[in-house]
Amino acid sequence: MNVQITDIEFDCSLDDSDWGVSDQITTEECLNRVYVGQFWEADDEEDLIDEISTASGWCIKSINYRHVLK
Repeated sequence: MNVQITDIEFDCSLDDSDWGVSDQITTEECLNRVYVGQFWEADDEEDLIDEISTASGWCIKSINYRHVLK
C-alpha cells in the first residue's frame, strides 16, 4: 500500500535524568514536522509502523494516513 502520513505521534519519553519534559516535547514536535506529509510504501499498517519506527528510532503512539493511488 502507498500512503501519505497525515498525522503521527511519537513516544519520546525516556527514563533518563538528563532527559526532561521539554526535551520530549521538542523531539516529538520535530519528528511530527519531519514525518507528516511523507509518502511511504508498506505491506500493511503494522509494516508501516515498523518502518517509520526503525527510520526515526522512536516508537509510535498513533498514526493517521491516507491511501495514495498510483
